[in-house]
Amino acid sequence: MHNASWTLLAGMAMLLSFGAQAADARDAGHLAFTAVDPFIGTGGEGHTFPGATVPFGMVQLSPDTRIQARKDAYGWAAGYRYSDSTIVGFSHTHFSGTGHSDLGDVLLMPVAGEAKIERGDPDVPGSGYTSRFSHASERAEPGYYAVTLDDAGVRAELTASARVGVHRYAFAPGKPAHVLLDLRTSMYDYPGKVLWSRIRVRADGTVTGFRETRGWAPGRQLYFAMRFSQPLVGHALHNTETDIAYKGFPPPGEKDPTRRAQIEGRQLVASFDFGTGLRAPLIAKVSISSVDEAGAIANLDADMPGWDFDGVRTAAKAQWAQALGVADIDAPEPMRKAFFTALYHTLQAPSLFMDSDGRYRGPDNAVHQAKGWTNYSTFSLWDTYRALHPLLTIVQPEQRNNDIVQSLLAARRESPYGVLPVWAFHGQETWCMIGYHAVPVIADAYMKGIRGYDANEALDAMVASANYGPYDGIAQYRELGYVPIDEEGEAASKTLEYAYDDWTIAQVAKSMGRKDIAAEFGKRAANWKHAFDAETGFMRARKRDGSFRVPFDPDASGYGTDYTEGNAWQYSWYVPQDVAGLAAAHGGTDKLLKRLDDVFDAKVDPKVFAHMEDITGLIGWYAHGNEPSHHVAYLYSHAGQPWRTQARLKQVMDTQYKPTPDGLAGNDDLGQMSAWFVFTSLGFYPVAPGSNEYILGRPFVRRASLNLPNGKRFTVLADGLDDGHTYVDSVMLDGKPLDRAFITHQELMAGGELRFKMQAAPNKEWPGNGAKSPYSMSNE
Repeated sequence: MHNASWTLLAGMAMLLSFGAQAADARDAGHLAFTAVDPFIGTGGEGHTFPGATVPFGMVQLSPDTRIQARKDAYGWAAGYRYSDSTIVGFSHTHFSGTGHSDLGDVLLMPVAGEAKIERGDPDVPGSGYTSRFSHASERAEPGYYAVTLDDAGVRAELTASARVGVHRYAFAPGKPAHVLLDLRTSMYDYPGKVLWSRIRVRADGTVTGFRETRGWAPGRQLYFAMRFSQPLVGHALHNTETDIAYKGFPPPGEKDPTRRAQIEGRQLVASFDFGTGLRAPLIAKVSISSVDEAGAIANLDADMPGWDFDGVRTAAKAQWAQALGVADIDAPEPMRKAFFTALYHTLQAPSLFMDSDGRYRGPDNAVHQAKGWTNYSTFSLWDTYRALHPLLTIVQPEQRNNDIVQSLLAARRESPYGVLPVWAFHGQETWCMIGYHAVPVIADAYMKGIRGYDANEALDAMVASANYGPYDGIAQYRELGYVPIDEEGEAASKTLEYAYDDWTIAQVAKSMGRKDIAAEFGKRAANWKHAFDAETGFMRARKRDGSFRVPFDPDASGYGTDYTEGNAWQYSWYVPQDVAGLAAAHGGTDKLLKRLDDVFDAKVDPKVFAHMEDITGLIGWYAHGNEPSHHVAYLYSHAGQPWRTQARLKQVMDTQYKPTPDGLAGNDDLGQMSAWFVFTSLGFYPVAPGSNEYILGRPFVRRASLNLPNGKRFTVLADGLDDGHTYVDSVMLDGKPLDRAFITHQELMAGGELRFKMQAAPNKEWPGNGAKSPYSMSNE
């Protein structure tokens, strides 16, 4: 009885502890929610959007400020740019922070008065339905956006559930109220982008349709269903390519009652009319589906059967508060805003891509059924494998990470090519960027013990992608150990990235006991050495005969050079799996780190990259606005001189981020820039995903607590941190001195406390002689 009583008391104490932690997380979530500013990144080159979405939601309902010609669309990749003063309308799909334009599906625009069907010139008020607005009238928070459309005479509010975008429009009194639906528009226009589309007004007033486009992803299909809270008093359906227009409802006795209630073509726009007697704001709810119109209707009924706009907004707020409540930080207000907005941006992609019944469209353009898992798409893998996906293994439930792996494996099963996604959205492959970087995403999850999928299928998929000969010089890479520049462009970058991906395959194979695969890919992981030129100290591309391509200019960048979105100064340090080997190749750690100093300290005219849109955020040759540089500052710490990492990180944080619309130095790339910020703020970073190690930098917050998905809490403390104390004196892990400049994933997920003691001057003695080095394959 005595032991049972103690067991009961212990159990009650544990429940109380979990309850208190859950309450703390709820409070932290509310505070985090209020700190987010969705306008951060909407100016400059951040390419984020301010509209309404839920975590990883299928709908991203946001304003579009300008529709550009294809050649000018880069700056409007997210549809919205803070420097604009007009709004074209509100569309339901957007990318967050990409360097390429697409989406912008199912655009609605409310208008009071004359219903013009042309967009008009945004610089000529009244020339079309585009409306002026003021930032003073805007309001944005996670899951909600509002603005006053000055010319349209409407106060517009937006919110969203996972599959439904909800609009609330307050029209100016006494004028006819209209809602325009434009299927001609997207993030950019060019002739023939819309392959076919349809608008159908059903007998009960539900509007359905679809659009197929050949933009960034060819042959992408999207269906929609829309309902209004007030009955239609009329409608007009236009095909502006053929000048066909159907107006009103079909009269009684019409032999073909759908003739005037349906229109098909490539350039469709519709006007839905509500008269002048609206006594309450009009609500429009719009669902999307990749499967069919019936699926869109089912999504509408499942997500929002009623008309409670405020209820949907409240539910979205609760979802965001829960997701953001994973972290609680003590920092000055500007830092809190920057941190939680960064965290917010990391929780938007990959995005849900599945109907409420589990159906989705795959890369084979066929409809598939997810059973027991949730399908996601929108994978910017060249960017996000570096920090975004490793962050999700910490801040998201294991099931979410399992679903992401399941989605990648399903895409491979359904791919006509039998490989994992490269850069895919809405189920379709774009083949954008280089590498087979779904591989490290799966490998990192596997090595961290995330196993809710068939591990043998996962390894087979990784190997198949690494051996897919027709893609980007892989056949030659397997033959020669490098990609030859006289047969394949950007060959140095490809050789380096393939070698890292191969290393992650070797790690998984070794863990699974597959010695043959581990040996093969362990050997391939050393192929980076074929790109290293000892004479110049740079990574370079070789020709088939083994010679380096000449002439060689390490400053040169662009298509046709040895490198992808970079030059020799930026790519020559990309050996995350073997930093010790890279140092040895340079003749020792000191020589490698001297070369890194040359990168940061160089005097570089930014005009040298005027032809490369993505290379931004320069500190010397270091380009924080593009991903190949993201691990470089941590190499000092990896190589045994952490005080130099600490100094470089301060440079980056002070110059590349700020809590303003132009606060991101480069494209957020579906959360990668933001994930770097979150990790760096906490004091550590995953230089080599798959190693289960995080290299220590320095914290930028006084305290941060992570409410881990396993119910434990990991706290980072920075004693004495202020603007005058930016260097680390010592580190304690769970009360014991830490004599190494890294922590493991297992230590983090076990909960506990990582305490930094900060000081004014560098401590060049920590972590001390004989400190354990981070993982490098050369040291195995």
